[in-house]
Amino acid sequence: MALVVQKYGGTSVGSIERIRNVARRVAKTYDEGNQVVVVLSAMSGETNRLVGLAHEISEFPAEREYDVLVSSGEQVSIALLAMCLSDMGYRAKSFLGWQFPIRTDNSHARARIAEIPDAKIREELQEGGIVVVAGFQGVDTNDNVTTLGRGGSDTSAVAVAAALKADVCEIYTDVDGVYTTDPRIVPEASKIERISYEEMLEMASLGAKVLQIRSVEFAKKFGVVIHVRSSFDDQTGTLVMKEDDEMETVMVSGVTYNKDEAKVNVKGVPDQPGIAAKLFTPLSEANITVDMIIQNPSKDGITDMTFTVPHTDYKKAMGIIEEAAKTINAEEIVGDENIAKVSIVGVGMRSHSGVAAQMFQALSAEGINIQMISTSEIKVSCVIDVKYTELAVRVLHDAFGLAKSDVVQEG
Repeated sequence: MALVVQKYGGTSVGSIERIRNVARRVAKTYDEGNQVVVVLSAMSGETNRLVGLAHEISEFPAEREYDVLVSSGEQVSIALLAMCLSDMGYRAKSFLGWQFPIRTDNSHARARIAEIPDAKIREELQEGGIVVVAGFQGVDTNDNVTTLGRGGSDTSAVAVAAALKADVCEIYTDVDGVYTTDPRIVPEASKIERISYEEMLEMASLGAKVLQIRSVEFAKKFGVVIHVRSSFDDQTGTLVMKEDDEMETVMVSGVTYNKDEAKVNVKGVPDQPGIAAKLFTPLSEANITVDMIIQNPSKDGITDMTFTVPHTDYKKAMGIIEEAAKTINAEEIVGDENIAKVSIVGVGMRSHSGVAAQMFQALSAEGINIQMISTSEIKVSCVIDVKYTELAVRVLHDAFGLAKSDVVQEG
């Protein structure tokens, strides 16, 4: 008997008929002799509706009450699925985040999971029941409802799988796996059969929206195998797992893009110790994530600093940097919201040379100017003008032979 954790996203439970479809799939897995825990998101569009209500009532909603409101969508979906399974003759019981509980810190709207006691779930499983869990939500040490941030149901599912030492965590979405790039831009994109945690982490952080990055971090830490699948068919999807030797035979596994960033350029900065800290500490204190950072060579003791931030934090970041710039006597601040980041990812880069050069040549051949470059052991990212995003993705996908007709993906 295997213990299977299944997670279904908002699209998968977006209507009563789709919830019935999920119930049939869950029942089939149970009938095959498995113990089943199901983690659900809110019905498609519901969280956005609730967020909209919060901002209608208040420009800056109280964080505690915001979490109480936006977490209510999952309560609806888990109850409906449990009802449906009961109607089909199965023992099913729903649990909200505070009923296990899923313990988190007290950071509302972005809480991190601390622990998940498994006694209640195991008791229900041992009684032959199907456990239905609300994703996205938890409870802090003061018994306040918390939420894990957008896409947090993926994290809930992997964390539950880790706590239960499940055999597999199946993430069901509206796509049938992880692709070499966005098939909407490149119809010839290939589905990847197996991908390492490291590659998936990079792809998730660089714009691929199949899995939430924190869920992959959890999976890597606790060795949880994730199977990304479609809830609308029975095809095998993509396994996210520990790296193996075959994965390194593929030089580049995928091409990602992200249009949700903005660039800030601080000009005329004194090239002195402590200056960077004075610029970036206020951003950190405001919970604004800084991604790529470039400092130009100093001339006469003066330099420029350029960095990127999430587009949603751009205006807030500009206000903070304008104040910080006064304290260091910077000359000018220039912002740019019309940028995108394109990246290539692959564990094979560790053992293949010339990958970055090939990327730069491919972009240059199409007249695409590179504004910033960032690298790691298994990725290369370039900031470009947003209007060239789709072209850059197609060019890079072709340059590294990732189309279905060019390569059979191994990892």
